[in-house]
Amino acid sequence: LQADSDADSISLELRKPDGTLVSFTADFRKDVKIFRALILGELEKGQSQFQALCFVTRLHHNEIIPSEAMAKLRQKNPRAVRQAEEVRGLEQLHMDVAVNFSQGGLLSPHLHNVCAEAVDAIYTRQEDVRFWLEQGVDSSVFEALPKASEQAVLPRCRQVGDRGKPCVCRYGLSLAWYPCMLKYCHSRDRPAPYKCGIRSCQKSYSFDFYVPQRQLCLWDEDP
Repeated sequence: LQADSDADSISLELRKPDGTLVSFTADFRKDVKIFRALILGELEKGQSQFQALCFVTRLHHNEIIPSEAMAKLRQKNPRAVRQAEEVRGLEQLHMDVAVNFSQGGLLSPHLHNVCAEAVDAIYTRQEDVRFWLEQGVDSSVFEALPKASEQAVLPRCRQVGDRGKPCVCRYGLSLAWYPCMLKYCHSRDRPAPYKCGIRSCQKSYSFDFYVPQRQLCLWDEDP
C-alpha cells in the first residue's frame, strides 16, 4: 500500500491464494483507476507462464481516501492480516472498449508502467470514455470492440468448447482491504471535528469483456 502525494495517486498490491498478483492504482489527478491482474498459467495445460489483464475505470473521489491522507498513515504492524470494517457490494462492469497502450499515457501516466504486460488486454467502458473525452482526453486512446449488441449474442466463454472461437470472458477480483474513508472525531477541546483515523473496506468486482479466442480466458470454467 503506497501513496504518492506529489503524483496524487495511491497504489495497492495483493496476492490471491492461487498466486495471482492483483494491483490497484488510483490516479486522482486524472480521475482514473487501474486494476491489473497477473494470472499464473497452468503449464501442464499448455498455458503460458502468466497472462495479464488491465481494467481501467473512472475514479470517483469518494471511493478511497485522498493520497495526502494516505501518505500520512503509519502502520503499527505491517505484517498483520487485516479485516475490513465494511464490506461493500459486488460491482459488475461490462468492459466494451479497448485502450490503446501506445496512447495510454494520455489517459494516465501510470498506465504504461502498470499495464506493460497487458498491452493487448486493456479494457474500459463506454460510459467512462464519454467522461474522459469531456475532460479533454484524446480519442486516439480508445479503440472500439464489437458493439454491446454484437457481444450480447456471443456466448460466455465457459460455454464455448472451441478454444479458437470469440466469446465474452468474466474475471472477478476483490480488494480485501483498502482505506475507503476518513474517520472524524469530536472533542470538547476542539470546536470542529478532526481527522483521527481511517475506515477500511472490502470490495469485489466482476469484469465482463470480449476476447477474440476462448484460449485467452481459460480460468472462466463451469463451476
